[in-house]
Amino acid sequence: MVPPVFVTGRAEKAEEARRLGFRLDWMALDLPEPQALDPAEVVGAKARAAHAILSRPVVVEDSGLEIQAWGRFPGALVKWLEASAGLEAMAKMLDAFEDRSATATCAVACFDGIELIAGRGESPGAIARSPRGSGGFGWDALFIPRGARRTFAEMTGDEKDRVSHRRRAWEALALKLPAGINWHAEKE
Repeated sequence: MVPPVFVTGRAEKAEEARRLGFRLDWMALDLPEPQALDPAEVVGAKARAAHAILSRPVVVEDSGLEIQAWGRFPGALVKWLEASAGLEAMAKMLDAFEDRSATATCAVACFDGIELIAGRGESPGAIARSPRGSGGFGWDALFIPRGARRTFAEMTGDEKDRVSHRRRAWEALALKLPAGINWHAEKE
């Protein structure tokens, strides 16, 4: 079986997958992305689009940030909210609410041209009052996982990986895939 290629435009996502033990070759492609709150809806479409371009097994990933006070918005639309309003504004928009709880979500899907297999991971937590930390990427500077005092961006990669939504999604996917998948396609 040809090992799947991890299709993502973010080198940081490929690095996290490597830290978690999923050492797939990766490629950046500009894929159409449906607008949906649930990352699971997004990865299905992205996986099919990536396979149509590459004609080989692919793995894609998408994440979201479900803010409870906003009815789980923005979900997978968080990157658009971050790009248009910024992290500081997102934190301030929650100041009118007592509840700052949120759930970091991630979906990872593998598509071989016939079967789509997906895994989902979640990490409960809260939104910081202002962005903190310089590590990570995206909205990591806003999200404080449950039981922690620091944001993902204030943690080392290993600390983040222990509680991350992304680790849980990759592990959920790995449990559903046939044993013949070679997660170590790259040469060490």
